Amino acid sequence: MSIKKVGIVGSGIMGSGIAQLCASSGLDVVVRSRSEQTAQGMIAGIEKSLRKLVDKGRLESSQCDDTMSRLSGTSELSKLSDCDLVIESVVEDLEAKKHLFIELDRVCQPSSILATNTSTLPVIEMAMATGRPEMVCGVHFFNPAPVMDLVEVVKPLTCLDSTIESVTEFATSCGKTPVTVKDQAGFIVNALLFPYLNNAIRMLESSVASMEDIDKAMKGGCGFPMGPFALLDLVGLDTSLAILDALYEEFRDPNYAAVPTLRRMVAAELWGRKSGKGFYNYA
Repeated sequence: MSIKKVGIVGSGIMGSGIAQLCASSGLDVVVRSRSEQTAQGMIAGIEKSLRKLVDKGRLESSQCDDTMSRLSGTSELSKLSDCDLVIESVVEDLEAKKHLFIELDRVCQPSSILATNTSTLPVIEMAMATGRPEMVCGVHFFNPAPVMDLVEVVKPLTCLDSTIESVTEFATSCGKTPVTVKDQAGFIVNALLFPYLNNAIRMLESSVASMEDIDKAMKGGCGFPMGPFALLDLVGLDTSLAILDALYEEFRDPNYAAVPTLRRMVAAELWGRKSGKGFYNYA
């Protein structure tokens, strides 16, 4: 099927980024948030972001206007009923997502594809909460969605090939590079990335080197754009812990067992950039 109208559920950083990307790619976009105020606030935030690009000469004013004309916000799930694709990007909690998919299945037209932006949780659980498991898949964007090139298209056991083909074409039309992966915790990127981040904290716990020198070493020695501790702060330590716990729950691999320092920092609400302090101070 040809995807021309996209619904986004969730008004956080990822939801906002995916909405901006889709609208900039010529698609009509409806953003649903819990309240009309937060939905409209998200739309205003996207316009502010685009206007900054205009001011820097990286975007034409007419392009900004065109993008904004394709965006609308709502607090009602029913306004997503005629979307060809609905992407869920709410809190990383399986029960909350399953409940949302039950509601989306009820309000969306039978031909709508339902997708989750989860980075770790089992897509099959969300698919089986609906009456259309063959049309449910994962479409995992990376933060920031308008900038990062990769999209992981996740195929649960129940998903039709045609659903994956449609979502892959959608990702390509948005200028992204899609890869197809089976439905298992962490998919490709996080399954490989988070043992590395976890072991960086373990190295710090063992006093092998300072946090700053570990970051410098991985940037200078491997050519990474940022070191592991700066990346943990960007992702969010709470999010990182949740991903590691999900990986360990599925595979029972010791590399996925979160180190004590990470758990204690999350308990202390030292979540990284989102809280103003993590491994580094952003106040």
